Amino acid sequence: MGPTRAQFIQYAPAALAVVPLVAGPWSALAAAAAGAGAWAVNTSAPVLRSLIACGLTTTGCGIAAHEVLAAGGNPLIALGLAVPAGAAALAHHRNLTGHTPALVPATTGAGTAVGLTSQEQLITAYWKEFISGPTQTEGRVLIQAGANLEHFALEADGDHVAFTGIITVPQGQQVRVKAADIGSVYRVAVSQVDLGDPKHYAPNALPVTVQLRVPAAQPQIASGPPTTPEEQWAAYVGVPEGAMPGTTLTLTRYDGPKDWEGIANRDRRAIGTVNLQDLAGNLDLETIQIALAPGDKPSQMGIRVMREHALMHGTMLSSVLDELSMDSRGYVRAGTYVDGRAALLPLAQPGSGARHLYLVGGSRSGKSGLLEQILLSAHRSGIAVILASPQAGTIAGASLSAYLGDGLDEAMGALRLAYAMMLDREARYRSPAFPFTDPLVLVVIDEAHMLLSASSPYHLEAKAIVEQLTRRSLKRGIGVVLATQTPLAEDLGNSTVIRSQLLIGGGAVFLRCAKGQGSLVGANAVEGAEGLDLSMIPSQWPGQYAKVADRDMSGLATEAAAAPEDGTFGLGYLLTPGSQAVQFRSLHLDVPPASLAGSEPPVGIEACDAWRERDAITQTPMVDKRGKNLIGSLADLLAAAEGAPASQEAPHHNPAGTSRPGTPGAAAGTPDGQELIKPRILELLREQSIPMTAETIARKLGTSAKNIKPRLSELKKRDEVTNENGLWRAA
Repeated sequence: MGPTRAQFIQYAPAALAVVPLVAGPWSALAAAAAGAGAWAVNTSAPVLRSLIACGLTTTGCGIAAHEVLAAGGNPLIALGLAVPAGAAALAHHRNLTGHTPALVPATTGAGTAVGLTSQEQLITAYWKEFISGPTQTEGRVLIQAGANLEHFALEADGDHVAFTGIITVPQGQQVRVKAADIGSVYRVAVSQVDLGDPKHYAPNALPVTVQLRVPAAQPQIASGPPTTPEEQWAAYVGVPEGAMPGTTLTLTRYDGPKDWEGIANRDRRAIGTVNLQDLAGNLDLETIQIALAPGDKPSQMGIRVMREHALMHGTMLSSVLDELSMDSRGYVRAGTYVDGRAALLPLAQPGSGARHLYLVGGSRSGKSGLLEQILLSAHRSGIAVILASPQAGTIAGASLSAYLGDGLDEAMGALRLAYAMMLDREARYRSPAFPFTDPLVLVVIDEAHMLLSASSPYHLEAKAIVEQLTRRSLKRGIGVVLATQTPLAEDLGNSTVIRSQLLIGGGAVFLRCAKGQGSLVGANAVEGAEGLDLSMIPSQWPGQYAKVADRDMSGLATEAAAAPEDGTFGLGYLLTPGSQAVQFRSLHLDVPPASLAGSEPPVGIEACDAWRERDAITQTPMVDKRGKNLIGSLADLLAAAEGAPASQEAPHHNPAGTSRPGTPGAAAGTPDGQELIKPRILELLREQSIPMTAETIARKLGTSAKNIKPRLSELKKRDEVTNENGLWRAA
């Protein structure tokens, strides 16, 4: 087994320097020819020139040395002639530093590596020359002196050649050799150098693997773009930058690339909020073509893709007339879910009372149509309606209400009447027994922002009344349906109480809103509807603009009726208690709802003090000039409505005109019988043994709260009563 070409080019100059001294000029010429020809084939031009020059120099020195010895000259002179030959060999070695030969062993036809020992020597020589030392070429700086390569091992297998080892430096130092440094020495790509993680090894030791030659990459058959829903999901949706990262899709129905259903799964992790717009972009669809259906598990989400939206053709109001009446659970038909199931709204809860409803929808979204539908359902279910409509003339089914406040001032009067009805029922019902002998009442407030927003002249009063209604009315059989144009807090008077009570006490309907006003995130977030942007509900179905472009110049069709396909009226999301918001569409009003009520009169409200005095009550402000101190009892309200102070309380235990011991003439000389009220307050608190509000005490004693509160303060100063969070009890 002979030397390799690289070995010869490196060590031939030394041979050329020695052989002529021994064998004579003709052998020197032969060595020079061998170095310049046979082993320099395919060598770079600078290396070839260096090798020839070295050969000629050493040959000349050899001839001269031979002649000196042949003539009987001094042997020391002949030996001195070897110095130029050695210098030539050293110069050739330095010339090689800029022309590194390939560090790959030659192979036989069968691919078996030959000369591995020589290859190991060459690799370690390069390491010492360029990285660690101790040798160092003039003008070149070592990468890290002392960074030795220990535990060296060479691997050669066919087309694959690599070496491994451990870079070590003296104790107390740190390995600073980088992958780029090693790649530049061995002329390989940085990706072919693998250094261990310094965090997992000692600072002065670091493993290294260098791939000197890697097998040629096998040509890959180029695959086409993803076509199936699962492939598209994996490529665009489930990736880290997709709309639902980390999820996989399982199809449950497939009727074409744009008509399928499936379930998205995420392994033991909640999917969380999904941006519908991003999902549509990932699947190259329009937002309206996708519907989400949250499952029972937070790690699952139902997906439906529709070529033609399932709700485009709508459900006719006249076709489900029997479903508009309230069922045994208190639900009525409000529309149709995207999967074809009936969408139901709760108006009452058996054994408890009424339910609230929060309705959001901008202009031309179908909000007024849904309110008319609710009025018809209430009528057919025996529910009385108090309607507050600040924007006069907008509700076509207003004739189905027991009381109509049409216009801003009249709508405020309707709110006052609803509050008075609640106070009246609280005074008459000692326990919230259900069902009531009186009818359920639905307080419908359309365009509520016109009453509740800070710019409304009735802002403070309306806000105080609606907060109390949403908090206290359900147990008294009075529900609130509140409709606004946006879900913004400003539309509810910046009251978190109103919206939270509406959502806790019933359901919510979200229809299309104006751009920038329909996001249900941040301060407007609603539990169960996270991430929805109502402004992304389109006003037209896909392809509708092309139909509009086909103009019909035959004249105005005055008797034409709107079809469900003409727009997305009523399309939105329905949120019922304990569930997630699901896409639905309200019923299409193919006939006016009021016409389906027949000739029956509206459901009336029971005869009670609040209803009998409704004309005066609707004109009576229920807060003071500062917007504070909402009237808290029916007696005070009726007194304010009559424009006179509350009536004197009736005698109770102590006969009128008598006085407590030590207070002669107290009853006669004290206005409003102050000294008579105090003992009665004490007696009531001691008998009941439960804390009471001032309003409750006033109602039980048959007087007004304004007469009770000062007396309670006086009794507190005497330490005869205590007050904790507005609740009074005997000391």
